[in-house]
Amino acid sequence: MIDIHCHILPGVDDGALSVQDSIDMAREAEKEGIDIIVATPHHMNGTYENTKQEILKKVDYLNEVFKDEGIDIHILPGQETRINGEMLEAIKAGDVLPLNNTRYVFVELPFSNIPRYTSKLLFDLQVSGYCPIIVHPERNKRIQEDPDILYSFVEKGCYTQITAASLIGKFGKKNQKVSRLLIEANLAHLISSDAHNTTSRGFKMQEAYNEIEKRYGFSMVRFFQENADYLIENHVLAAQPPQQVKKKIFLGLF
Repeated sequence: MIDIHCHILPGVDDGALSVQDSIDMAREAEKEGIDIIVATPHHMNGTYENTKQEILKKVDYLNEVFKDEGIDIHILPGQETRINGEMLEAIKAGDVLPLNNTRYVFVELPFSNIPRYTSKLLFDLQVSGYCPIIVHPERNKRIQEDPDILYSFVEKGCYTQITAASLIGKFGKKNQKVSRLLIEANLAHLISSDAHNTTSRGFKMQEAYNEIEKRYGFSMVRFFQENADYLIENHVLAAQPPQQVKKKIFLGLF
């Protein structure tokens, strides 16, 4: 199993604080059946700065640590970059790191709003050959209020990633319900852990996939898992035509 969003690099953000924390997270991931993790430390979010070159060095180091510890997990480089007006220029300058050096780039929205320039930036990224992946949209307040915002991004070619913990209710009933509705409207393309530790922010990937299989069948599990494979191989992600979520239904469920 592949986890494309994880804060496992030690001492770089609010994820693993030490190498031992990274080892503990890796051992938990092994128990879930995860064998590949894309390390995605926060970048340009007002608190953390983790540039491409720094991440590449730390990924190499952590892979050596896991090898010495007998942990059968391979770490790939990535980054969770907060949306900003200079993002495209930062990619071209080698500061922002696409996932595993592919065309796919994580775009993190603020939790309470969506910047006015978001649509233009997402368009500019695509024109330049990159594929934006909006991370955890189910936790964005504006998308919760108006899912048509996300529909417009996906309809124009963006992808999205839902957090496993959201799907199983660890972030509350609202986030869980939004996650389900996004899946049902073909507005979700990837599932990942966004794990930060082994206590309050664990992986929960197996639980999430069990929930998906129970509600939607194994074909939906395969859809998300194959997209994770496609991503790290830089292949085109599978996607069904997006649908609009009726706002009255969407808002009335909470």
